[in-house]
Amino acid sequence: MRRFSWFNTVSVALGMAFLYIPIVVLVIYSFNASRLVTVWGGFSTHWYASVLANESILDGARISFTVAAISATVATFLGLLSALILVRLGWFKGRNLFSGMIAAPMVMPEVVMGVSMLLMFVTLGIDRGPVTITIAHITFTMCFASVILQSRLMELDRSLEEAARDLGCPPVLAFIKVGLPNVLPAVVSAWLLSFTLSLDDLVISSFTTGPGATTLPMKIYSQVKFGVTPEINAISTIVLGIVVTGLLIATFLTRGKKDGAALAA
Repeated sequence: MRRFSWFNTVSVALGMAFLYIPIVVLVIYSFNASRLVTVWGGFSTHWYASVLANESILDGARISFTVAAISATVATFLGLLSALILVRLGWFKGRNLFSGMIAAPMVMPEVVMGVSMLLMFVTLGIDRGPVTITIAHITFTMCFASVILQSRLMELDRSLEEAARDLGCPPVLAFIKVGLPNVLPAVVSAWLLSFTLSLDDLVISSFTTGPGATTLPMKIYSQVKFGVTPEINAISTIVLGIVVTGLLIATFLTRGKKDGAALAA
């Protein structure tokens, strides 16, 4: 057992404060009645009503959440397939190249990815819009989903699937009915991470967007250039609340499945 250390405690406390105090301040000042961000003018929900009545913001949010949901779903599916190939197939010709191509977007600068995607769409004559943003987000979020699912598949006990196959279950069906439920928490985690990365992206979206396809981060960035307002705080608080709520629901569901599996065992 490690001994108590004031240095470690203070370091962790300062790190947590550095990360979360600005978020707490942002949430508090989203209820500020004053138009000045740094001056408290009393409690008010005026800025939330202003956000919900702003069609430009709502359109950006609609595009962002739609793109994030679609790209996260496709990226998680492709990430699961790539993880199965890397974990289950063992060594094959071109494995190192395939693994490197999967992991490359994790270390590649977003500006480079954005420019390369832009050149590809221009060369192919594809009109930029929500579809091109979705394709770009699938490309750079799939690697994160693949890494999460690879680590879980490596820990998975394959004897359960082998038992199902001994009873006459085809390999694919054995994985769907036996293996997939055991990796479901990792699938949910991969989807949530992909969704958050897509929802938060600004650089790649800026290169791959087109007229009438402005995402919420791009809307916020364009407004912040003229100064931060309580309306920006309200938008950020709403997005934060949605993400945290989704995370809590996913945690509750996956924990319930784990508890059910433990009781069944």
